[in-house]
Amino acid sequence: MTRRSCTLYAVGIICATLLVVGFGLVVGQVFRTLMHNRLKKELVLVEGSRVFESWKTPPPPVYMEYFFFNVTNVDEFLGGAKPEVKQVGPYTYREYRYKDNVSMVDNGTKVSAYTIKSFVFLREKSVGDPTEDMITTVNIPAWAVMTKVKGSFWKSNLVSIWMNSIGSGLFTTRTVQELLWGYEDPLLVRVSSSNPDVERVFGLMYKKNESHSGEFVYHTGEQNYMDYGRVATWKGESKLNFWTSDQSNNINGSDGSAFHPLLNKDERIYIFTPDLCRSIYMEFEKDVEVKGIPAYRFTPPRSVLASKEENPANEGFCVHPKECLGTGLLKVSPCRKGAPVVASFPHFHLADSKYVDAIEGMTPQREHHQTYLDLNPTTGVIVRANKRAQVNILISRISGFPKTRGLNDTIFPVMFLNESVVIDDVSAARVQKLLLIVTLVSNFPLIIVGLGTIMLIVFIILLAKARKQKTSTEDDTSYSPVSDKEKEDPQNGTFIGLTPKPETQA
Repeated sequence: MTRRSCTLYAVGIICATLLVVGFGLVVGQVFRTLMHNRLKKELVLVEGSRVFESWKTPPPPVYMEYFFFNVTNVDEFLGGAKPEVKQVGPYTYREYRYKDNVSMVDNGTKVSAYTIKSFVFLREKSVGDPTEDMITTVNIPAWAVMTKVKGSFWKSNLVSIWMNSIGSGLFTTRTVQELLWGYEDPLLVRVSSSNPDVERVFGLMYKKNESHSGEFVYHTGEQNYMDYGRVATWKGESKLNFWTSDQSNNINGSDGSAFHPLLNKDERIYIFTPDLCRSIYMEFEKDVEVKGIPAYRFTPPRSVLASKEENPANEGFCVHPKECLGTGLLKVSPCRKGAPVVASFPHFHLADSKYVDAIEGMTPQREHHQTYLDLNPTTGVIVRANKRAQVNILISRISGFPKTRGLNDTIFPVMFLNESVVIDDVSAARVQKLLLIVTLVSNFPLIIVGLGTIMLIVFIILLAKARKQKTSTEDDTSYSPVSDKEKEDPQNGTFIGLTPKPETQA
């Protein structure tokens, strides 16, 4: 066997081996499975894991923007006219958050923590000074007290007298600073004198600076990667008690700071938020890319805050049948000490049009008022997010309060917030490096198939050359006439001319 033949056989064997092994690994997805199993083991909430420190102290900067609705026709509205509001904002704060008192529980399968938040005002990202800018809006403390005493003739009249004596109206004008972080309300001061449980100070973000919303216990994800970051209990309870059905009181999903890896487009992402006193869900909307990182965008569908007629599963969020609101609204009175607070998306995005039409100045726009999460599907890392919610007050005619006689039931917007985050460059580089490793390892079988294909091409070229050389050799060893004298002998066949032998001389 020649050296050329040995080379041909060797190339053929290598080619066949690479192709068979490569296609086998591709079909079996062996390396992909190994890589995914590796991710499931590394992305867990335990000391020393790849994500634990960034979970405790998230590096990307978070910004909180507040927008207020300034009422421009209070007197006309109280007289029966349509209310007119003008959006003022943003007033932007840098939000710092970290997990405090972190400890492992239940033999290391769960971890407990408090999320501490603090806020620092950013003048360069704001429209004005919150200590100077004045906003005219609904007098929330007054409406809370009036709603609380509704139905009691004596209490209603007493509160009405108090309001008249201290000049507390249905609307108030306060600075942005006061509305956000608190002010001593004269009506609450009067009420607290007979009921010490009532706070004397009111503010939309009162006591939320440098504070937490209670103890969370999370699943680490060690036992099941799908449970990574999922809330097990909040304030020591695995269920809520605000609503009227078990389904509505379920605590589902994470707190919005962590999501399991290997996401797919068909699943629902559940998030429990104490601000709404419930869990909400998000569904896949589209593919996006943030700083070179591929991501799935998840956003709440209309069904999340749909009416019970449109989505029967939401019937449990009706505290009383007569208080069920339409699509796009959630009355959160049960977890706001009975105050007539209604949550929605900004400008009543995804809500019934009647709520938009009832207020002059509402202009819902998906790109500005949509809540969404952009998650990298491989790692579950948040690469961009915007949490947007609006605080409204339900105002209506209340017996015992003459000033409300001319009012119809109205969902009145007070303020909406936008909590936003985009992955920082350092974290983005780490994610990109991890994704590159995952891609290379997962696609290693394709590399083998590619090498096998190259070897197949080499084999074909060598085979073609070998055939060509063999043909050339056969042509070289075939018979050819020795002279032009060859001719056909009619008697003895072919005549072969011979050179006469020279005679030997004596």
